[in-house]
Amino acid sequence: MKAFSAVDVIRAKRDGAALTDEQIRWVVDAYTRGDVAEEQMAALAMAVFLRGMDARETATWTGAMIDSGARLSLRVDRPTVDKHSTGGVGDKITLPLAPLVATCGAAVPQLSGRGLGHTGGTLDKLESIPGWRASLPVDDIARQLTDVGAVVCAATEGLAPADRKLYALRDVTGTVESIPLIASSIMSKKIAEGSAGLVLDVKTGSGAFMKSRADALELARTLVDIGTAHGVATTALLTDMSTPLGAAVGNAIEVAEAVEVLQGGGPADVVELTVALAREMLALAGIAVDPAEVLASGEAYETWCRMIAAQGGDPAAPLPKPAHVAVVEASASGYLSRLDAYAVGVAAWRLGAGRARREDPVQHAAGVRCLAKPGERVSAGQPLLELHTNTPDAVAAAREALAGAVDITTTPPTPGPLILDRVEAP
Repeated sequence: MKAFSAVDVIRAKRDGAALTDEQIRWVVDAYTRGDVAEEQMAALAMAVFLRGMDARETATWTGAMIDSGARLSLRVDRPTVDKHSTGGVGDKITLPLAPLVATCGAAVPQLSGRGLGHTGGTLDKLESIPGWRASLPVDDIARQLTDVGAVVCAATEGLAPADRKLYALRDVTGTVESIPLIASSIMSKKIAEGSAGLVLDVKTGSGAFMKSRADALELARTLVDIGTAHGVATTALLTDMSTPLGAAVGNAIEVAEAVEVLQGGGPADVVELTVALAREMLALAGIAVDPAEVLASGEAYETWCRMIAAQGGDPAAPLPKPAHVAVVEASASGYLSRLDAYAVGVAAWRLGAGRARREDPVQHAAGVRCLAKPGERVSAGQPLLELHTNTPDAVAAAREALAGAVDITTTPPTPGPLILDRVEAP
């Protein structure tokens, strides 16, 4: 590979030039190997943050990060399809979705992550199940896909090491909120998984990473374009994250809610989004099955039990319960017109459900239960939220986070749609 000067690459992007494919491949490879210094990549990341990258640059950058490591080779008899969410509050959709799509006939290799800040992590939620393990060898992943049809586990170390290194750098250099860098980070890992199809749940609203609908739509289009450029059939749904999904926000309580959905019940919004994403995934896999019927039948719950057991978990074991529960009451009578997702997510984090640093532990029993959702009539003094924690001293900080999170009005709010838009390849 031709060598370039890191300073010349930085200057080119600083001055607004489009980087060549050769420059991009060299700088990502050299950074991964340590030949480009951290401060040089930090400068380049800031230049990208300020100047952006076009579709070709972003696709090439993604490819270079994929090529920095290994690709999973998952040889299974079923069509493979995956899903990725950009993160939200109460977003436990992966838990019912993976076994549902597997029950319908696809293979779902869902490599997931951990929570940071106000957004929860799928692995943290599943680790509240006694015995369940997140880390699996590649052979076990392939075997479970063949035997069960779904696996939810941690990404293997060899996938996109350039992304892991760059992500940590962006986190401490103020360059996280760059759509090309966000999109290439997401897609490098997902494409390296080897799935033939990918559905993206791009969230917008107070509890989402992308607060504005325009930014979320731009991210969705960028993600779909990258997937398409790399030969992965990709679609995206733009979904609302101004209100928490479902009633449960945390770890164990989200698992319990997911099980309710798999058994044919659960909150309507969780069911709606699970079915909508399942339809997208099955369409990409070429499977003509109605996931709504399968979900209502409870059959996907049997797949869930086998999926959990295959990773050492006991699906029948009691989930952790909090040592302390506090209540937030309605301040007036009327209609609950707003329940801010971000505030609820921060409250759950402060109660112990999330972490401030990647190495921090989480409390599996901590979280927030929403006892009312926007549109419902409430009375003054009625419990609106339950605060679950093993550390009672955390309740005051959680209450502080929830100050101003609730609006109660005399007239009912006009409900908005959960699914705001859909993006597909041109």
